[in-house]
Amino acid sequence: MSAGPRRATVDRLRRVVRGTRAWSRAALPGRVGALPDFLIIGGQRCGTTSLHHYLAAHPDVRAATGKELQFFSLHFGRGTRWYRAHFPPAAPGRRSFEASPYYLFHPSVPARVAATLPDARFVALLRDPVERAYSHYLHTRSYGLEPLGFAEALAAEPGRLAGALADGPDTPAAHHALRNFSYAARGRYAEQLDRWYAHLPAERLHVIRSEDLYADPAASYAGVLRFLGLAPFTPAEFARHTRRADTGPAQLTPALRAELAAGFAPHNARLADLLGWPRTW
Repeated sequence: MSAGPRRATVDRLRRVVRGTRAWSRAALPGRVGALPDFLIIGGQRCGTTSLHHYLAAHPDVRAATGKELQFFSLHFGRGTRWYRAHFPPAAPGRRSFEASPYYLFHPSVPARVAATLPDARFVALLRDPVERAYSHYLHTRSYGLEPLGFAEALAAEPGRLAGALADGPDTPAAHHALRNFSYAARGRYAEQLDRWYAHLPAERLHVIRSEDLYADPAASYAGVLRFLGLAPFTPAEFARHTRRADTGPAQLTPALRAELAAGFAPHNARLADLLGWPRTW
């Protein structure tokens, strides 16, 4: 078994074990954990793993049993008791959280989150959509799920997503396509934020550029802590965390980069207007 499929198998087993343990805790009588105080909602390939590590290191923060619980996207039918079983009990002065990058993109999530977590806060990271699209492609390919080249995958994306969504966004086929083949769609950030703002006030959602987190992690992290009402804190290090190393010749050619940048330009301009940013990418 090659590295990609092997990693996918390990990830799947880890999720099964984590979910089974949550079922066991939820089945026991009595209290389970408290609902989280905040979520990292995305986007995918935008630095959420790094931010998750930084926040989990804070002495007043406790992370869920693992990253990407996917409750509001994939497992909402399991109920809030199952979800709460992934978190510690409420404690004075302590905050709990989870990070699932699919939340920003999946259309059903904002309404579910707003109904379940009426007082929670949310953090979103947004990366140059051209770079994000290619990183997403490499990620999907590394798991052995993408047989096409990057240009061919981009051309196939609209048909793949439309076909998978024919029966709605919550079928197994829809989740498979939305998670794995949404290379360009996930870079249309204003569309996704519109769905979130339709269900919660803008002051409960903190949006930062991934590039700013990479360039000055201390400043970006401090801003997140202020937004969450957490005391200032500096982790031992601001390491970048990623689970994929790029290999092979680059398929993001200058011509394809220019084509993608032109396609994203109006979406980036709308994002800047929406957030009041002087620039995006």
